[in-house]
Amino acid sequence: MKIIVFGLGNFGMSLALSLTETGNEVIGIDKQMDKVNLVKDKISHAICMDSTNELAYEAVPLKDSDKVVVAIGENEGAAIITTAIIKKLSNVKIISRALSPIHDTVLEAMGIYSIIHPEQDSADRLTKQINFKSTLENYQLDNNFTISEVRAKKEFYGKTLGELDSVDKYSLTLVTIIRKKEKRNLIGKKTLVKESIGRPNPETIVQEDDILVVYGNNKDIENYCMGQEEYDLRNKKI
Repeated sequence: MKIIVFGLGNFGMSLALSLTETGNEVIGIDKQMDKVNLVKDKISHAICMDSTNELAYEAVPLKDSDKVVVAIGENEGAAIITTAIIKKLSNVKIISRALSPIHDTVLEAMGIYSIIHPEQDSADRLTKQINFKSTLENYQLDNNFTISEVRAKKEFYGKTLGELDSVDKYSLTLVTIIRKKEKRNLIGKKTLVKESIGRPNPETIVQEDDILVVYGNNKDIENYCMGQEEYDLRNKKI
């Protein structure tokens, strides 16, 4: 995809580099030349311009782009004006960073519904990782449901999924299993890498150190991560 990122601060620059690394054509735009110079050799194109100046957009390929991200994080007014100009000049999908509740309201009034809150989202993700003591990574779908990586319980080892009802007991859906595999790099050195086994089936055997990728309600994931005794106590089974 061709993606334009307006604002090359910490968040915008990290996003531009990450999108480039995953195979996208990225154009980064910032009014500060020093920020443009930092990424000009690492992304497809880098432009120094004032995004609040509508006349400057003649050199910006908005209509040829798949998505535009307004990642400006230092000036709420500039972020709003930039979003308004892009909205006026094209029908490209806009993802805009909001800096305050008022900013959210203004963006929604403009018809922008892809709104991001990097600082808040990062804090929420860290909070979830801390609260879910036994989870490794989490992708929060909304306030109630999450896709989480959890360690397989010892009692699962050596059993097929068809023999297990333990995951179902926690009302979780197993998406896939991640395993460590030994591979050799270009110089022949052995390394351990994580790989998904794809879609599991009833004959899939759970191995030691398997990581289960599960989907479910946050409370159900917390229940899974608890010790069995604590789980039974909470659910009044002992």
